[in-house]
Amino acid sequence: MRIQVTRTGGFAGISRHHEVDTEGREDAAEWESLAEEVLAAAPSSTEDGTPDAPPSGVPDGFRYRITVGDRTVYCADPDLTGAQRTLVSRILKEGA
Repeated sequence: MRIQVTRTGGFAGISRHHEVDTEGREDAAEWESLAEEVLAAAPSSTEDGTPDAPPSGVPDGFRYRITVGDRTVYCADPDLTGAQRTLVSRILKEGA
């Protein structure tokens, strides 16, 4: 499973993109469970199946696009769920 996170916004407006491919990892089940939790808690997509637009968040806050396989969800600071915050943090730290 490929998990991608793109972080945009912030005071400097710098965009970061990192990803983790869980295939062959010893901790794959942990990553995949966390990713599924993030997808399950995400707002539903629009009627045509495209993801909802990214939330506006707060001024100088970060906005995130999380893609797991062929599904994409959006979230923004400060309204991240615990699972979103954990996944984003791990991907940005450990991902390539």
